[in-house]
Amino acid sequence: MAVQISPSILAADFARLADEAAAVPNADWLHVDVMDYHFVPNLTLGLPVVEALRKATPTPLDVHLMIDDPDRWAPSYAEAGAGSVTIHAEASKAPVRTLRQIRSLGARAALAFNPATAVEPYEDLLPEIDMLLLMTVEPGFGGQKFLDMVLPKLRRARALIERHGGQIWLQVDGGVDTGTIERCVVAGADVFVAGSAVYGASDPAQAVDALRSQATQALRPKS
Repeated sequence: MAVQISPSILAADFARLADEAAAVPNADWLHVDVMDYHFVPNLTLGLPVVEALRKATPTPLDVHLMIDDPDRWAPSYAEAGAGSVTIHAEASKAPVRTLRQIRSLGARAALAFNPATAVEPYEDLLPEIDMLLLMTVEPGFGGQKFLDMVLPKLRRARALIERHGGQIWLQVDGGVDTGTIERCVVAGADVFVAGSAVYGASDPAQAVDALRSQATQALRPKS
């Protein structure tokens, strides 16, 4: 599996989003957290900002919808040019329809799970998705401490993916930094959302390179 780094603009300066996007030209994705103050206790940004950001950066947008009623709104984010759109298992009432709509509009479809939500009941949905996202903090705010309790779930999710052909990416979001990324790699993750670890660094691009290098090293067999 190839390592991918997706810096989260939740930790960036919202007044300078175009500049903050340009600060990580080596990123694989730009992670965009959309929060509505209902599904999570925070309010961030919405469709107009995503549309503007799409015009401001060549880096594909990895849009994470932490909102009520993602079935209504997810297609609009795909139409706005998001390269990947993630909906939450806990919020979607019609996940198959919504995931198929996202794909039909040219974006990758992803399904996210909060720390306490089991992945196994959703195994039948794996053919409908391109990525699983496991939250490694409680969603809503950046800068939280990584929850080690999610690591066994990561391993189980990786086993499910391998059983279904291994083509689905496995993303982690929350508390990912140089102290936790190796544990995530060993557990099976291959896409890493990092907010404070990137945008809290003096050189965000260098921070991306450091995380990528550490994760890639962790993938190599130990001699």
